[in-house]
Amino acid sequence: MVPPAPAGAFHPLASGQPQGLSHLCPSESQAAPHPGTGWNKVQTPRGWEVAAQGLGCGLVGFFQCRRGGSGLNAVKRFTAISISKAINTQEAPVKEKHARRIILGTHHEKGAFTFWSYAIGLPLPSSAILSWKFCHVLHKVLRDGHPNVLQDCQRHRSNIREIGDLWGHLHDRYGQLVNVYTKLLLTKIAFHLKHPQFPAGLEVTDEVLEKTAGTDVNNIFQLTVEMFDYMDCELRLSESVFRQLNTAIAVSQMSSGQCRLAPLIQVIQDCSHLYHYTVKLMFKLHACLPADTLQGHRDRFHEQFHSLRNFFRRASDMLYFKRLIQIPRLPEGPPNFLRASALAEHIKPVVVIPEEAPEDEEPENLIEISTGPPAGEPVVADLFDQTFGPPNGSLKDDRDVQIESLKREVEMLRGELEKIKLEAQRYVSQLKGQVNALEAELEEQRKQKQKALVDNEQLRHELAQLRAAQREGERNQGLLVGCSSDPAPGARRSSPLGRAVYGDAGQGRPRAPPTCRCSQSGSELSSRLDALSAEKAALSSAMRQRDADLQAAQGLAREKEAALSREQQRSAQETAQLRGQLADKVTVQEQELQRRLLDEQFAVLRGTAAEAERILQDAVAKLDDPLHLRCTSSPDYLVSRAQAALDAVSALEKGHAQYLVSRSDASALVAALTQFSYLAADTIVNGSATSHLAPTDPADRLVDTCRECGARALELLGQLQEQQTLHQAQPSLVRRPLQGILQLGQELKPKSLDVRQEELGAMVDKEMAATATAIEDAVRRIEVTSGVQGLLWVLQEILNSCTDLMKAIRLLVTTSTSLQKEIVESGRGAATQQEFYAKNSRWTEGLISASKAVGWGATQLVESADRVVLHTGKYEELIVCSHEIAASTAQLVAASKVKADKHSPHLSRLQECSRAVNEMAANVVASSKSGQEQIEERDTMDFSGLSLIKLKKQEMETQVRVLELEKTLEAERVRLGELPPRLRQQKSGN
Repeated sequence: MVPPAPAGAFHPLASGQPQGLSHLCPSESQAAPHPGTGWNKVQTPRGWEVAAQGLGCGLVGFFQCRRGGSGLNAVKRFTAISISKAINTQEAPVKEKHARRIILGTHHEKGAFTFWSYAIGLPLPSSAILSWKFCHVLHKVLRDGHPNVLQDCQRHRSNIREIGDLWGHLHDRYGQLVNVYTKLLLTKIAFHLKHPQFPAGLEVTDEVLEKTAGTDVNNIFQLTVEMFDYMDCELRLSESVFRQLNTAIAVSQMSSGQCRLAPLIQVIQDCSHLYHYTVKLMFKLHACLPADTLQGHRDRFHEQFHSLRNFFRRASDMLYFKRLIQIPRLPEGPPNFLRASALAEHIKPVVVIPEEAPEDEEPENLIEISTGPPAGEPVVADLFDQTFGPPNGSLKDDRDVQIESLKREVEMLRGELEKIKLEAQRYVSQLKGQVNALEAELEEQRKQKQKALVDNEQLRHELAQLRAAQREGERNQGLLVGCSSDPAPGARRSSPLGRAVYGDAGQGRPRAPPTCRCSQSGSELSSRLDALSAEKAALSSAMRQRDADLQAAQGLAREKEAALSREQQRSAQETAQLRGQLADKVTVQEQELQRRLLDEQFAVLRGTAAEAERILQDAVAKLDDPLHLRCTSSPDYLVSRAQAALDAVSALEKGHAQYLVSRSDASALVAALTQFSYLAADTIVNGSATSHLAPTDPADRLVDTCRECGARALELLGQLQEQQTLHQAQPSLVRRPLQGILQLGQELKPKSLDVRQEELGAMVDKEMAATATAIEDAVRRIEVTSGVQGLLWVLQEILNSCTDLMKAIRLLVTTSTSLQKEIVESGRGAATQQEFYAKNSRWTEGLISASKAVGWGATQLVESADRVVLHTGKYEELIVCSHEIAASTAQLVAASKVKADKHSPHLSRLQECSRAVNEMAANVVASSKSGQEQIEERDTMDFSGLSLIKLKKQEMETQVRVLELEKTLEAERVRLGELPPRLRQQKSGN
């Protein structure tokens, strides 16, 4: 039986639910009973608190857990239950109490062995929601768990990657989020393993950041890039979540929306630290490297800044985040890294997690209600005392003391930092106020100056008016005084007083002036005089006052003008000095730039000349290269190359003259030099190739001229590569050897036929008819010769083979004539036959040459056969004639094939006839060799009657004969090698 719990305590069997740890929450108090409840809090290392329910639940849980094993096994059991409740397939966010228990378990076992032992057994590939919540719990464990968790997670990186890859290939909404989340977790693990100074929670002081970055700019650069990658993964996860989630308030309050939004709390915490660290590192990089080098870093930071600011703004607008996290606000614009003082304006974003209210918890199934504890089992300390320490212990762990002292130091440093920031802000405000005051005072001085100038003008105007009034008053006063002392008679009579004294002039009787009226007029005059005098005195005093004010204003104006003139003079002097310095600097820079431009232009010219020199050296080397002996070229092509090289020499002369006039532009000379080197080298190479087919004397002269051209060109290029000899270079010296090559090429060109173009058609028909006639005559003669009776059977066989060859040649000529007519009819169109031959003169000449060769070969073969029959000829003549006929036949077929249609039946028959001629010629050669072997007498030498001296003499004579024959053979071979070029030249001449 289970003893009843004390009154007011929670009975473990009252609700029929499984019981266990009731609540885990972070707190700064320790060993203090919760007011108004039956909960006791025990502080554990790293600031985590274990809340255990009252005595009844504790004892019952303890006795039942003692049966299962030690306290560590109980912690593993708690962790397993929390994992099963935190990671499930329900589309709801992970409860914080379950996550805290899992995190607390990692601290007590100092690692994540239990977590991974249960996690790898979860069916993650079967549910995307299950994988999503697994990634969320793993993220929280990495951030807040024991430091050894990172090493345990490193060993399971492959499992995390496999889950991400699996869901990345599937079209599932949660699956895509899982793929992004796993990439973030792998990046996080790799970063913190590489930089152990940063805990997984990313909270370090600026001193640790400075120490980690160090002073090596490469390390700072690399660390910044890694933090950018880290931030990209965080922001990519937030963007993926918002992309799938409607940002309406109602959606953020639904369980499905909260399931997606819950991991973003850890993302916000990570991003706030990463943003602060990247700002610090970017300012440090800008202090070490130029701004242009870091343009890519700034662009990437600005992109991340706007993404992060948008992320924080959208998250702040959601009710779900407002009760769970206080999201900082980023400034409107990114920091200006180009201004070092902007670092003081940077404020570190601080994320605040509000203190949570206790959650209604479900008791864990940690007791067995079916059986009680065995009788006689000793009662020992409570399970929580054994596992987590005494519940109300007064002694603190050393780590707790260190944590509290560090917290106090951090708070004190934060306060001092805030004071320093406030002092700096006040100082900046004071400086700004002083600057504003000085600017205002300067503006006031300017206004006073303008006002003084205006007042000066007004005073001058008033002074002029006063002086004019004074002169007018003095004039009036003089008139008044003169009038009162001695008035004129007319005036006296005209005045009222005169009229009164003298009477009316019109009546002619004088009146006596009344005494009262005279006295009254005198008093009025006296009073008016006094008034004028007083007015004069007042005007004089006012004028003196105005003069004094005017003088004072003029003095002030003169002082202002003097100060202004001094300021203007000083400004003019400074301006003149600055202009002089600027002009000197600009002049120096212009001279430096001009010098650099000249050097660069000459460097380009020198490089081009060096490359051209190598090209020409290679071309000159071909003149003595034995491998180049087999290369041939035509005189026509050599003439075209030499003419192009001469044109390039003209362009080179023009470019050289332009460069000597203006050395700041070498483009024309470089282009001309490049073209000249190529064409000159091509001319030399083709000159050497043309000399291989030319007669000996022209060939030697052509090679010597090519050598001279190469030497002149190399000398010119050497002069162009030196500043001292640049103006001495004369490109015209290369012109003479090039003209010599051109002249020799023209001399070696084949001479045209000495006929007009319109006569070619008649000549073709004539030559073809002559060839046919010669072949018929040869066939007839060979038949007559073969019909002679009494010939040896060997000679008869040779004559039969010659007869067959002649018949094959006749058929070949006939077929060639038919093909020739077909070619003319199909190709001439509306033109005549003669016009067609004239239009294709080169082809016509080749056809005529081939026809002549065939006819001549047939005639020679017949003559050689006659001589062999009469025993006056040689069998070798038959063999050579057969070879010549085969070659001539091939030439005729090739000449006909050029213009013929490849599907023409005449062309097919001509090719068959050509093969038959070759076969018959081979038969003639074979029969000739066989007859030569059988008919020639072979002397049998008898050495029996010869003495030793005679044998030795015959041996020496035989050796002499062998040497003579070898020498003759060598001479004949040389002669044979010279005959083909002369033969071609003769053919061209004819």
